[in-house]
Amino acid sequence: MIQSPGILLTVLAFVLVIGPLVFLHEMGHYLAGRWFGVKAEAFSIGFGREVAGFTDRRGTRWKFGWLPLGGYVRFAGDMNPASQPTPEWLALPARERAQTFQSKPLWQRAIIVLAGPLANFIVAIVILSAFATLYGQNVTPSVVGVVQPGSAAAAAGLQPGDRLTALGGRPVETFGDIAQFAQLRPGEAVDIEFERSGRTMTADAVIGVREEQDRFGNKYRIGVLGIGNSTPVLKSVGILEAPLVGIGQTVSIIRMMTDGLGQIITGRRSVAELGGPLKIAQVSGERLAMGPTEFVFLIALISINLGFINLLPVPVLDGGHLLFYAVEAVRRRPVEPQVMEWAFRGGLIAILALMLLVTLNDLGAFGVWRNLAGLIG
Repeated sequence: MIQSPGILLTVLAFVLVIGPLVFLHEMGHYLAGRWFGVKAEAFSIGFGREVAGFTDRRGTRWKFGWLPLGGYVRFAGDMNPASQPTPEWLALPARERAQTFQSKPLWQRAIIVLAGPLANFIVAIVILSAFATLYGQNVTPSVVGVVQPGSAAAAAGLQPGDRLTALGGRPVETFGDIAQFAQLRPGEAVDIEFERSGRTMTADAVIGVREEQDRFGNKYRIGVLGIGNSTPVLKSVGILEAPLVGIGQTVSIIRMMTDGLGQIITGRRSVAELGGPLKIAQVSGERLAMGPTEFVFLIALISINLGFINLLPVPVLDGGHLLFYAVEAVRRRPVEPQVMEWAFRGGLIAILALMLLVTLNDLGAFGVWRNLAGLIG
């Protein structure tokens, strides 16, 4: 039976996911700015008209906007994307000018910008490290225990006892590595490297496709090789080792995101799979209904997503700023203000277009267009 978490639980879960993650992202910028002596004029969670807020003794306005889909820190002197001197900046008293963002050396500005996404990755690493300590790490070796008849593995000639060493040229060591690679590539051709009785062998296969549906009615199309392990191996993880495991899992998730983005760009995966705020809200409600462990793991995933997206080299995102700082470091002078202005306008248009696309995708996934078509028909 298909279940639904309900609208109230969904809204609550969305706020519990997005609010803290946006706050911690912006807190990363804020703390790095304070470290380098930059004054923050405003720290906002949400956009639009201020709903509530206060001003601290440093002159920073802490506030909540009515649209809870993001946030920002506005530093003193950050008056233009190029962070170049302007008449307004030059007119400031020397003491105030020294506390502005654009007065700082290039490397300090870059660290301040990078600190936001880095904070998101740290959040994910802490969560994944805690999970590794509590539940252990699955290190089941990539040795075939069973081969499903008629599967991609059977067609490739794999046999029990074979140890897979690479898929598509990418090394694999555990069954988790195999599942992660295969699930993202349903129906794709792949070359398999494996060891059998001490000999290195290769085979070609087409990853199988399996349709799944969860208890909330969501349908997924995932790739499967059709192999199973004989004996799962769960390794206990100590407190000192846990951060390394958390970092490794975070890197692995980022690799999956990069793979998925590459598939969308190359047309191997539909852009209809991109989700936006409505989809995040839906998944948040479902994971909260499944229990605290599932919900906290989702927070780690969303945090990694937030950090990853912000590092994309798109103007208006943190990655766009870092790209221009890199160009500035190579040229030894900032990019011309006119170029920066047009780049940031183009980046804003691209982001707005993407937001429109994912919102349309979300509405389509909820059946809005299908219902409208039925009403019109």
